[in-house]
Amino acid sequence: MNEQRASMAEATTGASTNDQAPPQFTITRIFDAPRELVWQAWTEEADAAEWWHPRGISIKPGSVAIDVRVGGRYAYTMVDDATGDEYPTAGVYREIVAPERLVYTWRSPGDDDAIAPVITVTLRELGGDRTEMQFHLRGIAARPGDENVYDGWDSAFDLLAEHLASRGTDGGDR
Repeated sequence: MNEQRASMAEATTGASTNDQAPPQFTITRIFDAPRELVWQAWTEEADAAEWWHPRGISIKPGSVAIDVRVGGRYAYTMVDDATGDEYPTAGVYREIVAPERLVYTWRSPGDDDAIAPVITVTLRELGGDRTEMQFHLRGIAARPGDENVYDGWDSAFDLLAEHLASRGTDGGDR
C-alpha cells in the first residue's frame, strides 16, 4: 500500500487590482487504483457513503442520493459519532466528464447554489492502475491543520484510500 500524498493550500489574495479572487485550496492524492474505480467512488451512492465524511463522522444510513448528470443533485447527511449532531450537505453537478472530471456546488440544503462553494475533482490516469486525484475547492479559505474544512476533506481522502483498498486494489496509505 503506497498512496502518495501531496497537499497544497492557498489563500488567494487577488487576481487583479480591481478584483479579489475567492478563497480556495487544492488537495492532490495519488491512489493505487484504476481511474474507473476512483470515479465510481465519487459517483455511486454505496461507495460515497463509505467515505464522504472525515473520521469521527458517519453518513446517516439511507441519506446518500446522487444524480450524476449536469443539473443533477446530490445530498447526504453526516452525523458526528460523539454528539449525534447532523450536518446535511447538498449540491448540484455543473460539469461531468466521465471518468475524469466532476464540478459541483457544495452547500447546506437551502443555501443558494449561485453563491455556494464549487468543487472540481480531476482524475488523471498515471499508468499501472494508479490515479492522480486533484480536489480543488473554490469559495472557502482553508489550510492544513485548520481542524475544519481542509482537514475534514483530507481525512475523507484517507477513508477513500481505505475504501479503494477494500475494493480489491492497493488503495494505499501515507
